[in-house]
Amino acid sequence: MTRYQLFINNEWVEPHSGRWFDSLDPFTGEAWAQIPRCDATDVDRAVKAAAEAFEGPWSKLPASERGMILHRLGALIERDAEHLAAIESRDNGKLRNDVLGQIKYLAKYFYYYGGLADKIQGAVVPIDKPKVFNYIKYEPMGVVASITPWNSSLPLTGWKMAPALCAGNTMVCKPSEFTSASLFELAKLVAEAGLPPGVFNIVTGSGAEAGGPLVGHPLVRRIAFTGGDEAGRKIYMAAAEGLKRISLELGGKSPNIVFDDADMESAVNGALTGIFSASGQTCIAGSRLLLQASIHDEFVQRMLDKIRMARIGDPADPSMELGPIATRPQFEKVLRYIDIAQQEGARCVAGGHALSGPGYGCGQFIEPTVFVDVRNDMRIAQEEVFGPVLSVIRFQDEEDAIRIANDIRFGLGAGVWTRSLHRAMLMADRIRAGTVWINNYRSSSYTTPFGGVKDSGIGREGGIEAVKEYMEPKSVWISSDLPMPSPFSGK
Repeated sequence: MTRYQLFINNEWVEPHSGRWFDSLDPFTGEAWAQIPRCDATDVDRAVKAAAEAFEGPWSKLPASERGMILHRLGALIERDAEHLAAIESRDNGKLRNDVLGQIKYLAKYFYYYGGLADKIQGAVVPIDKPKVFNYIKYEPMGVVASITPWNSSLPLTGWKMAPALCAGNTMVCKPSEFTSASLFELAKLVAEAGLPPGVFNIVTGSGAEAGGPLVGHPLVRRIAFTGGDEAGRKIYMAAAEGLKRISLELGGKSPNIVFDDADMESAVNGALTGIFSASGQTCIAGSRLLLQASIHDEFVQRMLDKIRMARIGDPADPSMELGPIATRPQFEKVLRYIDIAQQEGARCVAGGHALSGPGYGCGQFIEPTVFVDVRNDMRIAQEEVFGPVLSVIRFQDEEDAIRIANDIRFGLGAGVWTRSLHRAMLMADRIRAGTVWINNYRSSSYTTPFGGVKDSGIGREGGIEAVKEYMEPKSVWISSDLPMPSPFSGK
């Protein structure tokens, strides 16, 4: 049993409460690590350490030196990727090989933002005022609070951490209470990379005991949240009390749209990848599959043939293709949605059950599940299930597909499968989503922004745009006309 301590000011410290809670392995159901249970006292200590670091060495460090430290951290993540992946996989149940790929790629985020640190340029503005010079510079905001969910704790924290530190901010991170261990392992590398004390800090525990005090702390100036839209709304309202800057990367119910001129094999594979990667526990899951009526039956049959070959089991086994549901509450939620879908009249043609017995550990597995005869107004089509459950919806033509795709309160991602360039461009223009994939699904890069519209969130992560999300523009006016004329004539 591994017992972790808090990481504050580059020191390992006991929680103020003197309490820990267990982290459970989703495959075995057994406790394997103990996580500190923080309270407001721990949060205050961490935020003050971050504030002191911001006012002290970090924001004053030349940007090129900040960049070199981030680059070193990226190299250490790459060096220890196998170890970090083993910890994260054991905590959230994702396939070890998938997590390893994510973490190896995460190192590139730190390389990218390390290289970008000394290239954030302002501008000289050609203003219309005589004898006055104006320029714009970008400055860091201060202490950033990062709050992340259980499905990808380390990558989602890194997406925030790299651009925030690149910009010169400091951070206090609160991972999900279900998946905290990998961040403590990352903290060991933070110290090794040479980040000054207080630049990166970790508090752990429940939203009420740790998350609330973090969001409400007066020294926190920026909040970066990834998670469900209900929690996002609460954080948004709490942030408004302090007029804090905020980004919210929330849920999705993304349409994956297949036209009758698509490459059938590629589209089938893209549909399966879109929903069943990470057992559907991802915000960008293509959980609504829109099929043109003329290919509906053939397409569904091809999917079912492939689903029957799925290898499901221990996420540490490299031959497995689907792992367990990460938490018991989420497992039970997914089963409830399967029941709801059947009650609403959707027809289950694959899966629909939990798996138990030899090879399935504690039984926290759900079969890859496919529903047909789904109407877009059903709950199974409107609400985020966050599990291996696919809703198949027929459409007739382009206008019908656009109507169904946009008839949702979410707008995170969308997929389009067609050989027609005209149709692809039309769909990309008219679908309301932060990302549209054409003849692929789930592609991502640190070089380009990611985020959603509507109830899927506010702000962007990735690319140069992410750095600007963590900086404030300052307008500076310099007069060349001295002395300054008096506003009063004296007459």
